[in-house]
Amino acid sequence: MNNIFGVIVTIIFMGIIFISASLFEKAGKEASRKYIHIMLSNWWIIAMVFFDNMYIAAFIPALFVVINYASYKMNIIKVMERDEGEENKDSLGTVYYALTLLILALVTFGPLNNPVIGLCGVAVMGYGDGLAAVIGQSIKSKEYRIKDNKKTIAGSITMFCITLMIIAGFLKYSNASYVAIKSILVAVIVTFIEAVSIKGTDNLTVPLTTSLLAMLLV
Repeated sequence: MNNIFGVIVTIIFMGIIFISASLFEKAGKEASRKYIHIMLSNWWIIAMVFFDNMYIAAFIPALFVVINYASYKMNIIKVMERDEGEENKDSLGTVYYALTLLILALVTFGPLNNPVIGLCGVAVMGYGDGLAAVIGQSIKSKEYRIKDNKKTIAGSITMFCITLMIIAGFLKYSNASYVAIKSILVAVIVTFIEAVSIKGTDNLTVPLTTSLLAMLLV
């Protein structure tokens, strides 16, 4: 029954996010995209509360892999898609986002039986990557390029700090040793990976690397 209720809560939760995203669209398409990017990461909490079955936990993200790809091709969910001619229009970031949730659901609700490890990756993807873009665009700071990626110092510092806090919290929760050193190490690695990942692949590389490191360092 909890699993069924979790699916219902998920549908309501996602509906509220996509409807409310239209309010942020007035500030620009990127604002609505980042709002969705950040808020959807909170779905993992719903999954942890309600789902005790790996396949049911993976059902919603699997569905959205299909939905997001269809939207990317046909511009179905307009508040989530970039406009024609916009930078990174060919990015499959929204598809990678759902694919990451699918992979982490299958692994951390399944063999690992520790969805908190998945939460680390999802939270860093949602809040770290999302707020890095928002703050990087809001605060004037030096820009730099790695390959074809244009980043800002403010954005990278934001990514580092949020990753640091999330991993430190997880390691403390797990009673791990050398929390400060391990947290800084993970934050440096993940911030670098975010900076070099192109065309939305950071929605795969950042959360999967974060969760992998979290698992290894406990």
